[in-house]
Amino acid sequence: MTAILAVDETALATPPQRTRKRQWVWLAGSTAVIGLVLWGAHWWTTGRFIESTNDAYLQADSMAAVPRVGGSVVEVYVTDNQTVSVGQRLVRIDSRTFQAAQDQSAAALAARKADITRGEAELAQQRADIVQAQAQLQGEIANQAYAAAQIKRYEPLTRTGAETEERMEQLRNSWQQATTSRNARAAQVQVAERRLATLQATLQQARAQFEGADAKQRQSQLDLQDTIVRSSLAGRVADRSVRVGQYVQPGTRLMTVVPLDQLYITANFKETQIGAMRPGQSVSIRVDALPGVVLHGSVDSLAPGTGSQFALLPPQNATGNFTKIVQRVPVRIQLQADPQWRDSLMPGLSLTVEVDTRD
Repeated sequence: MTAILAVDETALATPPQRTRKRQWVWLAGSTAVIGLVLWGAHWWTTGRFIESTNDAYLQADSMAAVPRVGGSVVEVYVTDNQTVSVGQRLVRIDSRTFQAAQDQSAAALAARKADITRGEAELAQQRADIVQAQAQLQGEIANQAYAAAQIKRYEPLTRTGAETEERMEQLRNSWQQATTSRNARAAQVQVAERRLATLQATLQQARAQFEGADAKQRQSQLDLQDTIVRSSLAGRVADRSVRVGQYVQPGTRLMTVVPLDQLYITANFKETQIGAMRPGQSVSIRVDALPGVVLHGSVDSLAPGTGSQFALLPPQNATGNFTKIVQRVPVRIQLQADPQWRDSLMPGLSLTVEVDTRD
């Protein structure tokens, strides 16, 4: 009798349990349907326009600090990871040789300047000599004209016997002397004028030599200034390999300055993702080094070719067997990070970016 009652109680308890199970199933199914509808609506309005890739990295246009002159390093002003400003001194190279060259070029420049001063003085003196020679020539021309006038005056008197022939000979002799003196003065004027041209050419040569000495002096001054290697941008020092006492050649890489305030992103999207991508579209950025943080940015530009086109050995698909490989196109993205995250961002970090192509 007890067993029969127990069975009856179990049978009586089963319908409510089944009802609750049906309610839970109905609730779960409804929730799934609603979630699916919401997901579908989100995908239709937003998701299908989002292009995402995790092939993205932070980058910066770093500067390699290199010397323009060679020599021994006598001082290094910065340490690893130090923040530097524009124009700040990084390294000093031994400047004694360049200082001697600069002094020598300065002395040569002073000598060339003295040559110009002397040439200008000689030229001015020669112009004065020409004026004097021309004045003397005019005097001899006047003497010759006077002697010729005297001959013309006394010649009729000599024919009539009023003057002696000896007097005429004296007058003719005076005219001859005046003519000779005139010719000599004219020759002196020509010589003086030719010497003037010579002095002008010499002065031009001196000025050309001065220009050459001035250029050499400026070059030596630049070499002296270049013994101090300075930073051309603001950032942080990285990859510092220079040490005091090291001999460096022009172009030797001493260190790298990374501009952390000018970071940007290079994201390599598949060629099937860039059809609707345009500059200015908004970008959501997730940095692997900052879990849970979402940064923002915008598309700056798309590369003019796929990455393989700029490889050292571009593919030649016209030869051999062909296998189609989806290509990737580098997309440059401007980063708009809050100041609180700036210190945690550095070139080389991995990212996941999502570009909203609805625009």
